[in-house]
Amino acid sequence: MSSERPLRIAIAALGGQGGGVLAEWIAEVAQQHGWLVQSTSVPGVAQRTGTTVYYLEACPPVAGAEPVFALMPVPGDVDIVIAAELMEAGRAVVRGLVTPDRTTLVASTHRVYGIGEKSALGDGIADAAAVLEALRSEARRLVCFDMDAACAATGSLISSVLFGALAASGALPFPRAAYEQAIRGGGVAVVANLAGFAAGFERALTSAPQAGIIAPGAAPKSAAGQRLDAQARAMFPAHLHGLLVEGVRRLMDYQDAAYADFYLVRMVEVLEWDTAAGGATRGFALTAAVARHLALWMSYEDTIRVADLKTRRQRFLRFRGEVRAAPDQIVYVTEYMHPRFQELCETAPAWLGARLARSRAAARLCAPLFRRGRHVNTAKLTGFTLLYLVAGLRRWRRSTLRYRTEQARIDAWLARVRDSAANYDLAREIAECQRLVKGYGDTHERGIRHFTTIMQFIEREREHAGAGADAAGLRLPERVRRLRSAALADEDGRELATALRELAAA
Repeated sequence: MSSERPLRIAIAALGGQGGGVLAEWIAEVAQQHGWLVQSTSVPGVAQRTGTTVYYLEACPPVAGAEPVFALMPVPGDVDIVIAAELMEAGRAVVRGLVTPDRTTLVASTHRVYGIGEKSALGDGIADAAAVLEALRSEARRLVCFDMDAACAATGSLISSVLFGALAASGALPFPRAAYEQAIRGGGVAVVANLAGFAAGFERALTSAPQAGIIAPGAAPKSAAGQRLDAQARAMFPAHLHGLLVEGVRRLMDYQDAAYADFYLVRMVEVLEWDTAAGGATRGFALTAAVARHLALWMSYEDTIRVADLKTRRQRFLRFRGEVRAAPDQIVYVTEYMHPRFQELCETAPAWLGARLARSRAAARLCAPLFRRGRHVNTAKLTGFTLLYLVAGLRRWRRSTLRYRTEQARIDAWLARVRDSAANYDLAREIAECQRLVKGYGDTHERGIRHFTTIMQFIEREREHAGAGADAAGLRLPERVRRLRSAALADEDGRELATALRELAAA
């Protein structure tokens, strides 16, 4: 959240829909976290008992400065628009309050017909499909479903459902518990309003998820998993819970609860950078990108991981199902593996692995062992035991050379994201570049090489040309995106080399 610009919220609600209560709840959530808030309203007296526009501006306190809040929304400068009915959302678009570069729109798809629609001689009902299409094209992010149906199911007012959908959208940087506390603090129809909030929250996650965001999966069963799950949900905006919980699950499966906790510690720092860079108005897109790619990078595929995956019971059951084996039939699975001397060094303790990697004599001595690939039959005791013992090295993974190398790479990548956060789009592109780092063996080596090439390109461009547009009109984030796409286009890097030459010429 930028200290120079408050976050701006406009609410359009009909009489009796609880728009004023909704505004009070939002203000209460912000004030719980020490934010400064101003709320105004302009009541309407026209058709359908009139539409009232409630307007809030809020920002964290800044030492030695007092914010200047506006009384009414300005077209093109509203971060969040909440509409309690479909046509009101359409009117917000017509007024210019909803813009593709800034506005998160939370709206209900149900209709409350206007006088003109009811009194028309023929069919005077406005085309809802056209309005929905306009909402999709004009809003930066749209959270839209039939909230009136959720009201009927829970016995609440639509304001509580809108409140839940707003919480799930992630447009505000506050945890779900803060929203629920605001409802309890109001003391009016608490049970019904909490039910409406929960219905809106869950429906927003499943029906209108943010691009790239996944809904939370099943609750973990272990005590450590439940603790980390609760920790992730308490510390991060609601729409990020799915990503964070999935990341925690993946890293517990990969290593242990302490490693998953390390992931959350890193993500708390990322959320702080994102907030300072104004990420609240962007749905914390940077945090979402890093959450996904950090979990993937921290679960890098070393020899221990590969052996673990190849000896899992679910894998053998999947093979049996694919070949339709009868219960009394034996299915033989032959793995082709071609380990390299480098992987031996990386799996060894860091001090020993580093010495082996530097030793040409050790490389020559071990060369015959890695000259050709191996066929390992994991349906036989010898083959399965070999991989099972390698997978058992998991408990010593933190002492390996590969662990030390990958953590250093991750820290350098996160530092680049942090240092670029002022250029929000560039920071996101740097986060997305982790997509190049995948697989193991030669695949991983190529990915690291391409990733390093792009990072070096960014450093050169910053040093010599800044973040402005080049001769072809491409800004630095767009150039990085182009290079990443080129690097993913082929394995040998021809497309990346071509893109680098073209950008140099431009």
